[in-house]
Amino acid sequence: MSNKNGVLITGGTGLIGRQLTQALLAAGYSVNHLSRKPGTDPKVKTYLWDIDKGQIDEDCLDGIDTIVHLAGAGIADERWTDERKKLLIESRTRSIQLIYALMKRKPNRVTAIVSASATGYYSNRGDELLTEESKPHHDFLGTCCIEWEKAVDEGAAPGLRILKYRTGVVLTKDGGALPQLALPAKFGVGSPIGKGNQWIPWIHHVDVVDMYLDGIESETLNGVYNMVAPNPVTNAQMSKAIAKQLHRPFWAPNVPAFLIKMLFGEMSLVVLGSTRVSAQKIQTAGYTFKYPDIASALKEIYG
Repeated sequence: MSNKNGVLITGGTGLIGRQLTQALLAAGYSVNHLSRKPGTDPKVKTYLWDIDKGQIDEDCLDGIDTIVHLAGAGIADERWTDERKKLLIESRTRSIQLIYALMKRKPNRVTAIVSASATGYYSNRGDELLTEESKPHHDFLGTCCIEWEKAVDEGAAPGLRILKYRTGVVLTKDGGALPQLALPAKFGVGSPIGKGNQWIPWIHHVDVVDMYLDGIESETLNGVYNMVAPNPVTNAQMSKAIAKQLHRPFWAPNVPAFLIKMLFGEMSLVVLGSTRVSAQKIQTAGYTFKYPDIASALKEIYG
């Protein structure tokens, strides 16, 4: 791969953005970031933008073939006040709209947009197996994802390839949900949350990065794909697997749902909701998972 191919990443300093940046550089791509503050990696050009003010460095598209849109405030970082909900949606939608407005007024060679979305699109659905064809749920998580995907689709200019990954719970010990899920086990009380029968649409961070690489390199992948491992687990199965991997007992009673609701309010949906998501479409498209089951994923993370 020559470094003629340029990739612009929004959210490039986030959990996935950092790993994807390194993987792209290793594969010979040139990588630019759009960020609110100057970058620290000399191998990456950082261009500044201010989404609230609608400001963007117009040079950010120079030499860019693919835009990877990962920007967005963390869903579980703070309680969902009305103000926070607005920020969660707008950080995902207004950011890509700012780029599309720039693409309309400035000549560029962008051929593909590869964007994150989330399995929150389906939200809390019990045991139903959810495919890309399943209807969205119209609670806050579902609405956030609908607006996000709609904003990404607005750029469907003639010939522009648009690919969206509905990402599940990304497992890495560097952040995200896993450190929280593992906390009880680390204190020696591995226990499920709520009833424990809610499905977790998980995926190992290496598979996330590999899937993005595939999405960038492919000329045919477009539309929407679930970014989840092929073997979803319930919260109880996940808790048990974490306890086993950390050599901790799994015996404590379930953490009651009302306690979670009291602590987190509406945001408790993130851990109490049940979302059982199919990976069939991405497998049919030829993707082979490095970590298809929870035991191998946790072994790599904690091993």
